[in-house]
Amino acid sequence: MKLPGLLAVILFVCTNRRSSGLFHPKPACRYPPSQWCRSLEIAISCNVQKQCMEVNAIRPNQTVPPVSVTLYYESLCPDCRVFITQQLFPTWTMLQDIMAVTLVPYGNAKEIPSANSPFTCQHGEPECIGNMIEACILHLTGHSAFQIIYCMESATDVLDAAQPCLQLYAPSVSWSSVNSCLKGDLGLQLIHANAAMTRALNPHHTHVPWVTFNGEYTENEEKTMSSLFHLVCQLYKGVKPPACTGAPVRLNRSFC
Repeated sequence: MKLPGLLAVILFVCTNRRSSGLFHPKPACRYPPSQWCRSLEIAISCNVQKQCMEVNAIRPNQTVPPVSVTLYYESLCPDCRVFITQQLFPTWTMLQDIMAVTLVPYGNAKEIPSANSPFTCQHGEPECIGNMIEACILHLTGHSAFQIIYCMESATDVLDAAQPCLQLYAPSVSWSSVNSCLKGDLGLQLIHANAAMTRALNPHHTHVPWVTFNGEYTENEEKTMSSLFHLVCQLYKGVKPPACTGAPVRLNRSFC
């Protein structure tokens, strides 16, 4: 789920005093800002290739594996929503070049032998629907998924926010495709896979949010829940990026 981060967003809105006039994407650009640096073709069509090259130039050495952060959670769990919106997403926004996030919506749900409702969820049927919607979004949207789920989890109503959040961050993915996943066999298969991943945890999860780093659970949950940014910086084995060290980043621009 590699996406341009906060720095890239700032670059895109900024102007370059040495360039002629203000920077604006070409009218042919039909991609949201989160995708502008996804490929050279998109960067050219949106007239941001120079900015994307500058962002890529300061990224850490990609030969060092990123810190793998996996969150096992429930879509309507209040503590999960706080962790996603106040810790995980902000940390990923700043450190996405040295961390890889995997989201597993299932949590404390249970599979039951029933044709009508094969799953029960801690916060009722709406949470089962929310879990499946987010599983479908993760499957269908790929690189945009985390932004969509953050958008949902930070909204007043998670389920009502699903469609507008999808349209905002992945306009090329139709809501009908998510709805088909939700009502068809694919959604059940995705949740069943999440159930299997959750049951396979060692040690077994006792609550959510439950976070593993590079596949391992740490008992220092207080640091995970309150200082995730510093923990990811600490776990990364390569040269620390400027965000971790507090070092200033100098780019060829002077004001916004």
